[in-house]
Amino acid sequence: MLKPLTQRLGGYVCRTCRASLLVPKRRHYASSATPEIYDVVTVGGGPVGLALLAALKASPKTKHLRTALIEFQDLAKQQSWSMASDHFSNRASSLTPASVEFLEQSGTWSHIEQERIQPYNAMQVWDASNDAVMRFDWRAEAQRYNAPPRVVATMTENANLTRALLNRIHELNAGDSLMVNTKVGSVEMGENEPDGADLSSWPTLSLEPSAPKIAARLLVGADGFNSPVRAFAGISSHGWDYHRHGVVATLKVANPMLLEESGTSVAYQRFLPQLGGPIAILPLPNGHASLVWSTTPANASFLKSIEPAAFVAMVNAAVRCSETDLVYMTGLGTQSTQQIVSEYNWRNEHTKPTDTETLVPEVLEVQENSVASFPLRFRQATTLTGPRIALVGDAAHTIHPLAGQGLNLGLADARWLAETIAYAVEHGMDLGDSFALERYSSDRFGKGLLMGGSVDALNWIYQLGSGDGMLSSLFSNARGLGMKAFSSNIAEQTGLKGAIMRVAEGA
Repeated sequence: MLKPLTQRLGGYVCRTCRASLLVPKRRHYASSATPEIYDVVTVGGGPVGLALLAALKASPKTKHLRTALIEFQDLAKQQSWSMASDHFSNRASSLTPASVEFLEQSGTWSHIEQERIQPYNAMQVWDASNDAVMRFDWRAEAQRYNAPPRVVATMTENANLTRALLNRIHELNAGDSLMVNTKVGSVEMGENEPDGADLSSWPTLSLEPSAPKIAARLLVGADGFNSPVRAFAGISSHGWDYHRHGVVATLKVANPMLLEESGTSVAYQRFLPQLGGPIAILPLPNGHASLVWSTTPANASFLKSIEPAAFVAMVNAAVRCSETDLVYMTGLGTQSTQQIVSEYNWRNEHTKPTDTETLVPEVLEVQENSVASFPLRFRQATTLTGPRIALVGDAAHTIHPLAGQGLNLGLADARWLAETIAYAVEHGMDLGDSFALERYSSDRFGKGLLMGGSVDALNWIYQLGSGDGMLSSLFSNARGLGMKAFSSNIAEQTGLKGAIMRVAEGA
């Protein structure tokens, strides 16, 4: 136990001396150095963090700011990324028109390899537990109002986007802002130097391997759902794991996924309640497609372990066969490649065609080594800002991928934070001050929560009816009636369908 001060000093201490001894003294070490001061420090070199840096350096209002982006990986590999024209990365995203506009404004979009992107302007959504189908056609919607052609999203490989952002950053002569192969060892509040700046309210970062400390007027966490920046700020994050995995792969399809008679490029999504979630087949150039299949961990493990021929059969079955057939086929085991293929071929030949079958792509093959999976979760930070702190992307909110809005949400964060910083600079404000950051927080917190909550609710709605009982059948039928009502003329005449389509565009 710590002894009283007089005992530790061995006797009486006068009142004046005692007062001076009780005042905490700030320690100074010979090895410590005054931190280098930066205006904006971003932790995390994914697409969202890079997009923020590119936007800041592209803006005349903020290009003079001293910025740093800390990333533990070697981003030179991402900048030199290359893949054969007939192969595609298994991690691709649907970028909304709003995201593309942001990338155009920062000068990034011109660095995207255009031959590897695929815009699409129609979606077909249907439910395996009933016969309901919903179709969204942005091309037809534009023609109805004599408006310019519209797309709902543009499929872009994440690697293609990351390379474009890095090229744009270097084009802006901002490569010295990239601190690669660097880890954040610790984050703490700075000190009030007697002969220097008062950094006691500034986050100060110790970097590894050996590098000078840096102090941030504004520290941005773009460091993922398990964000150390968020932890330093004391901002909690709430949510849950879905106990589902997203299986991704690159596919080769029998047709270019174009409806030639209408010139419409289509994305497909079928809900499979009994298998744990939806399967989505999204168009890529030259007859390729990106697969995202949300399913149980057991099914994900099964899909990753079977031979390519069996995997192709399972994907084709998932968009054509009944859930009963799918459950049976997943139970055949990983050593039954020929049996899985035979079971699918027989069902495909003898199953009665559905209304959607003529619009469903046929998968021919799966790209080698492209099958992978990742856990699905929902998280929402309780606030997006703190004193000299801002969170973007997955550090702020992580959502279910069924709507394809995760990266779009992060890019919208980056866009609005860049605009908030520009506003603060233009009006002579301290860009790290809580008052200056309020513009960012008030806009993005509600929108992020609304998007995440809506997608979460949609996921749970489509989980209902996953059993075989009467209640499950009732939920399934009710959901089917709702989908049919949404596809009716009433939904179009009331503007409900159009409103949903505009939300999907990021408008």
